Amino acid sequence: MDKNQKQEKIVSMFDEIASTYDVTNRVLSMGIDKSWRKKGCDKTFELLDRSEGLTVLDVACGTGDMLQWWRDRGAAAGATFQRFIGVDPSEGMLEVAKEKVDYAEFVVAKAQDMPIEENTADILSISYGIRNVVDRQEAIDEFYRVLKPGGMVVILEFTKREERGLKGKIVDFYMHSILPRLGGLVSRNYEAYRYLPDSIEGFLTTDMLKKELENAGFTMQYTESFSMGISTLLIAKK
Repeated sequence: MDKNQKQEKIVSMFDEIASTYDVTNRVLSMGIDKSWRKKGCDKTFELLDRSEGLTVLDVACGTGDMLQWWRDRGAAAGATFQRFIGVDPSEGMLEVAKEKVDYAEFVVAKAQDMPIEENTADILSISYGIRNVVDRQEAIDEFYRVLKPGGMVVILEFTKREERGLKGKIVDFYMHSILPRLGGLVSRNYEAYRYLPDSIEGFLTTDMLKKELENAGFTMQYTESFSMGISTLLIAKK
């Protein structure tokens, strides 16, 4: 299977689980992902050197969850917004997003090839999506292109853990034994939730992802690991 076929298979999978995606995410994370998203937004507004007329671009936006967090946490931080843009290659996901988020523009596109003008966004986020981008370095280069100077790229992701002690074994048991069964039960799509732990195992460590961001020209600003290393927040500046 070549890279294009692999990417299309992933997109098709997300089309299939779009209608149950939000519910399944809440069940699998037991709602903890809300605190991860909140921290990502709040820390970004703390680090960003501007707060008025912001443009937020959420890549692999899925059902639009993160766009809602940006609006709500931005309001709490006193920020004002000019535009919200959601980009995703899955039309099924975007159909759900349009029902939830009526203040954003939505674009069907891949992360590595976005029809967005350069120097457009003040904040670019991708939450649990960079792992699913086959041409990852091309996508990161594209993030750099569409961000304004001084803009922030914000990544939340399940990075590969290097530690394999007791905590690592507990996390592995959940990810490989419980999550696929529970996700499959809620979504009725067992293949999609078998894919998740496998995709994490085949992904990067946090340090490797930092290196790819730096190779694209970004300067790291902040990194934090959550819940025994299950999730990682990375914020970098153009």
